Amino acid sequence: MIDPALADTLTAWRRHLHAYPELTLHEKETSAFVQARLTELGVAFTPGIGGHGVVATISRGQSNRSVGLRADMDALPITETTGLPYASTNTGVMHACGHDGHTVSLLGAAALLARDTAWSGTVHLVFQPAEEGGGGAKAMIADGLFERFPMERIFGYHNWPGLEAGAVAVHDGPVMASGNRLVLTITGHSGHAALPHRTRDPMVAAAHLLLALQTIVSRNVDPLDSAVITIGMVQAGSAANQIPGEAVMQGTMRSLRNAVRDQVEAAIHRVAAGVAHTFEVEIDVAIPRGNPVTLNTPAERDLAAAAVTRAGLPLRRDMAPAMTGEDFAWYLEQRPGAFVWIGNGPADGGRELHNSNYNYNDAILPAAASFLAGVAKRALGD
Repeated sequence: MIDPALADTLTAWRRHLHAYPELTLHEKETSAFVQARLTELGVAFTPGIGGHGVVATISRGQSNRSVGLRADMDALPITETTGLPYASTNTGVMHACGHDGHTVSLLGAAALLARDTAWSGTVHLVFQPAEEGGGGAKAMIADGLFERFPMERIFGYHNWPGLEAGAVAVHDGPVMASGNRLVLTITGHSGHAALPHRTRDPMVAAAHLLLALQTIVSRNVDPLDSAVITIGMVQAGSAANQIPGEAVMQGTMRSLRNAVRDQVEAAIHRVAAGVAHTFEVEIDVAIPRGNPVTLNTPAERDLAAAAVTRAGLPLRRDMAPAMTGEDFAWYLEQRPGAFVWIGNGPADGGRELHNSNYNYNDAILPAAASFLAGVAKRALGD
């Protein structure tokens, strides 16, 4: 367990990172902070993996078993409104998802494992950049993560507002959804607003397309499956008295099964083609593949649950999955593993993920660090 002195240290580290957040692909100082703390702990590390990523390694005893633990480091382009004394000092950038807490939890696990002699094997601690849509997991994998730092299994967590502080949720099925970006470009023919018959109006086509896309989930996807299509941006026009030549719609699509993802993607192409034909416009559909469904492997899921009980933390096995995405899913396509949620406490007052009033709960740092260290030890001894 974590002693009060270490808990205070972790809190100070977390608040420092919260005050100095860095955006996806720009985590240079965060990475340097992690490296400095690992040096203080006497833990060896390799920087520059997949960008600003860091992999620390702790080995003990004669066992050739190995396991990975992962935390993400990047922040979001959100202006903080918490008014905290350690609020972000970087204008327009905020740790609104708790990656500062995830990073420090893993540093806490490193401290626990480094001082604990009751285990044997190798633990690789993966400090990942660019989780927020920047492809950080894929970049680390492409940079030889699993070849350079062999690990049989990998584990991680995300803090979860609304779940009891320190409780750990382990899902039997999907944990988080697949996530794909949508970019739909409607190209028509511009002209005077008073002469619409001489144009091909992309605005009208975009309006019909936006509504038609919502029929995909309601009328094409099995009601017992889950999927979401959201258009979050529509950009068109520069003058009130002109019909523009182009409109661009951007959004996301999410699902809890990869087969449903494929079905929805095909339907988007079909609907767009129909709208384009109806309104005599061209519609280009770009759906770059995002992360797959985050799905724990059964043995590692049960191992994580056992580690929660062993650590004396409340265990939840009844939580529904979330339609949010998580690029930890890419690791789970390469190695067995499990991704859990650790409760951040009440979500009132806007303390939701990606909210400008969010704040990671420092009181759960001991629970998170203890879980990470405990699941690594249990995996090595399993």
